[in-house]
Amino acid sequence: MANLRSALRDIKKSRKRAERNQSVRSAIKTFVKKTRTAIAGGDENAFQVYRDTTALVDKAAKRKIIHKNAANRRKSRLAKQLNAAQANAQSA
Repeated sequence: MANLRSALRDIKKSRKRAERNQSVRSAIKTFVKKTRTAIAGGDENAFQVYRDTTALVDKAAKRKIIHKNAANRRKSRLAKQLNAAQANAQSA
Protein backbone atom coordinates (compact mmCIF):
# COMPACT_ATOMS: atom_id res chain seq x y z
CA MET A 1 0.00 0.00 0.00
CA ALA A 2 1.11 3.56 -0.63
CA ASN A 3 2.70 5.49 2.18
CA LEU A 4 2.28 9.06 1.03
CA ARG A 5 -1.04 10.88 1.12
CA SER A 6 -0.56 12.10 -2.45
CA ALA A 7 0.01 8.51 -3.60
CA LEU A 8 -3.22 7.45 -1.89
CA ARG A 9 -5.08 10.24 -3.66
CA ASP A 10 -3.57 9.17 -6.98
CA ILE A 11 -4.77 5.61 -6.41
CA LYS A 12 -8.31 6.87 -5.74
CA LYS A 13 -8.23 9.00 -8.87
CA SER A 14 -6.95 6.21 -11.07
CA ARG A 15 -9.65 3.85 -9.77
CA LYS A 16 -12.37 6.40 -10.53
CA ARG A 17 -10.98 6.98 -14.01
CA ALA A 18 -10.66 3.26 -14.68
CA GLU A 19 -14.29 2.76 -13.67
CA ARG A 20 -15.42 5.59 -15.92
CA ASN A 21 -13.35 4.31 -18.83
CA GLN A 22 -14.68 0.80 -18.36
CA SER A 23 -18.26 2.02 -18.71
CA VAL A 24 -17.35 3.74 -21.99
CA ARG A 25 -15.64 0.59 -23.30
CA SER A 26 -18.73 -1.41 -22.38
CA ALA A 27 -20.95 1.09 -24.19
CA ILE A 28 -18.77 0.80 -27.28
CA LYS A 29 -19.16 -2.97 -27.28
CA THR A 30 -22.93 -2.64 -26.87
CA PHE A 31 -23.23 -0.12 -29.71
CA VAL A 32 -21.06 -2.21 -32.03
CA LYS A 33 -23.23 -5.24 -31.30
CA LYS A 34 -26.41 -3.22 -31.97
CA THR A 35 -24.95 -1.97 -35.24
CA ARG A 36 -23.99 -5.46 -36.38
CA THR A 37 -27.45 -6.84 -35.62
CA ALA A 38 -29.10 -3.89 -37.40
CA ILE A 39 -26.92 -4.47 -40.46
CA ALA A 40 -27.48 -8.24 -40.46
CA GLY A 41 -31.22 -7.80 -39.98
CA GLY A 42 -31.51 -5.38 -42.88
CA ASP A 43 -32.84 -2.67 -40.60
CA GLU A 44 -33.74 0.64 -42.26
CA ASN A 45 -32.14 2.55 -39.39
CA ALA A 46 -28.81 0.71 -39.70
CA PHE A 47 -27.05 3.80 -41.02
CA GLN A 48 -28.32 5.92 -38.12
CA VAL A 49 -27.16 3.29 -35.63
CA TYR A 50 -23.79 3.21 -37.41
CA ARG A 51 -23.47 7.00 -37.11
CA ASP A 52 -24.23 6.87 -33.38
CA THR A 53 -21.65 4.16 -32.92
CA THR A 54 -18.96 6.04 -34.83
CA ALA A 55 -19.65 9.16 -32.78
CA LEU A 56 -19.23 7.22 -29.54
CA VAL A 57 -16.05 5.52 -30.76
CA ASP A 58 -14.58 8.85 -31.92
CA LYS A 59 -15.30 10.46 -28.56
CA ALA A 60 -13.62 7.58 -26.76
CA ALA A 61 -10.57 7.90 -29.00
CA LYS A 62 -10.48 11.64 -28.47
CA ARG A 63 -10.47 11.11 -24.70
CA LYS A 64 -7.77 8.42 -25.14
CA ILE A 65 -9.96 5.68 -23.70
CA ILE A 66 -9.18 3.59 -26.77
CA HIS A 67 -6.38 4.08 -29.27
CA LYS A 68 -7.23 6.10 -32.36
CA ASN A 69 -6.18 3.27 -34.68
CA ALA A 70 -8.44 0.88 -32.79
CA ALA A 71 -11.32 3.34 -33.19
CA ASN A 72 -10.64 3.69 -36.92
CA ARG A 73 -10.42 -0.09 -37.30
CA ARG A 74 -13.81 -0.59 -35.63
CA LYS A 75 -15.44 2.10 -37.75
CA SER A 76 -13.89 0.72 -40.93
CA ARG A 77 -15.09 -2.82 -40.29
CA LEU A 78 -18.61 -1.64 -39.53
CA ALA A 79 -18.67 0.54 -42.64
CA LYS A 80 -17.48 -2.38 -44.74
CA GLN A 81 -20.31 -4.56 -43.40
CA LEU A 82 -22.86 -1.79 -43.93
CA ASN A 83 -21.76 -1.17 -47.52
CA ALA A 84 -21.80 -4.90 -48.30
CA ALA A 85 -25.30 -5.24 -46.87
CA GLN A 86 -26.55 -2.27 -48.88
CA ALA A 87 -24.97 -3.66 -52.06
CA ASN A 88 -26.69 -7.01 -51.44
CA ALA A 89 -30.01 -5.29 -50.82
CA GLN A 90 -29.78 -3.34 -54.07
CA SER A 91 -28.78 -6.34 -56.17
CA ALA A 92 -31.59 -8.50 -54.81
